[in-house]
Amino acid sequence: MTNTRVTGVRSVELGVRDLHQSADFYTKVWALEEVPSQADCMHFRATGGEHHVLTIRERSKPALLGVHFAANDRAAVDALCAQAKSYGVDIEAEPGPLDRSAGGGYGFRFRTPDGLPMSISSDLVQHPSVVLDRSRPTKISHVVLNSARTDDQVPFFMDVLGFKLSDSTHMMEFLRCSADHHSVAIFRNNGPSLNHVAYELPNIDGLMRGTGRVKQNGFDIEWGIGRHGPGSNVFSYFIEPNGFVAEYTTELDQLDDATHVPQGPDYWQKMMPLPDRWGTAGAPSNRMRAAMSGALYLGEDAGDLRCEDIIGRKLG
Repeated sequence: MTNTRVTGVRSVELGVRDLHQSADFYTKVWALEEVPSQADCMHFRATGGEHHVLTIRERSKPALLGVHFAANDRAAVDALCAQAKSYGVDIEAEPGPLDRSAGGGYGFRFRTPDGLPMSISSDLVQHPSVVLDRSRPTKISHVVLNSARTDDQVPFFMDVLGFKLSDSTHMMEFLRCSADHHSVAIFRNNGPSLNHVAYELPNIDGLMRGTGRVKQNGFDIEWGIGRHGPGSNVFSYFIEPNGFVAEYTTELDQLDDATHVPQGPDYWQKMMPLPDRWGTAGAPSNRMRAAMSGALYLGEDAGDLRCEDIIGRKLG
């Protein structure tokens, strides 16, 4: 395993049916803030330092357009690109300067062995961190990806991108690239597709307040509020206007590489047979299960539904 590694999730890029309807959700309901962008897309920041944590582009059907990772510097970007090439993955754009309207910097784009689009970059413009409202997200905590080929995906993230295994369950592999328990998790499912994106809140009070705001805008909690087993993070899950799953989370375990010992499926099955330590969350709704599988944004029927048909709610 190489010492060259990504250092965190920078942002996620999504294709959406209606750019401005989706922007209303992510600003008025999810509490992100728009930053200047090009005419064909919109960028949104959280309260942390990243230039943006979400990009949306209008498409005929919803799609995952990119998961974007951070690296320490240009040398790390170049080294990671070389590792990806040696692994045989598809490099879509060689390392070079990036669009200034998206924060600039230096990076490259590629596809995972599963074919999912990703990028790695350094030297993007940073914002001052402004946490004036604890109910607003501070950053992307983690991204969970569905895969029918988990045994192929995990070695790629570890051997090429420098992730480390934090824990394994019968359903998921949890991978870290920083002190956070996981920045990526691979879910054993039909795939490849996006399972969900988790946005970090500063504390439990902030998560409760943010969850309340989303509910007051007509979006049901589809799973939660509870506390997970691996990672021990508090969670509440929603389905956003395009059928993607968005999670509010907080208190994710912080790990020390020198002392942490990954636990396997048998351990977690014995210690935490349910994915909620508290026993408060209940089971995910049927709609949440479908959304986590990617069915709501990938399925032919879901592709023809409007926001209110999928969610059962209209934006207030």
